[in-house]
Amino acid sequence: MSIDRPTAEELRQGVTVEIVQGDQDVESTDQEPLVGEVATVYEDDPDGPRVERKSGVVGHVQSIVTDR
Repeated sequence: MSIDRPTAEELRQGVTVEIVQGDQDVESTDQEPLVGEVATVYEDDPDGPRVERKSGVVGHVQSIVTDR
């Protein structure tokens, strides 16, 4: 199954995203993604673009949240 994740170029500060932290298994269905606003976009990665949320949590973006 291919996951269609955004790229680092598609992200900007203030965008609300779902992320998975580095110590979480990105393919696991047991973990709920964390939702929050992007503070800093770092780089693209095979697990999804690496970002820091405004809360300070760093992780890999799984998707952009368009409706809350």
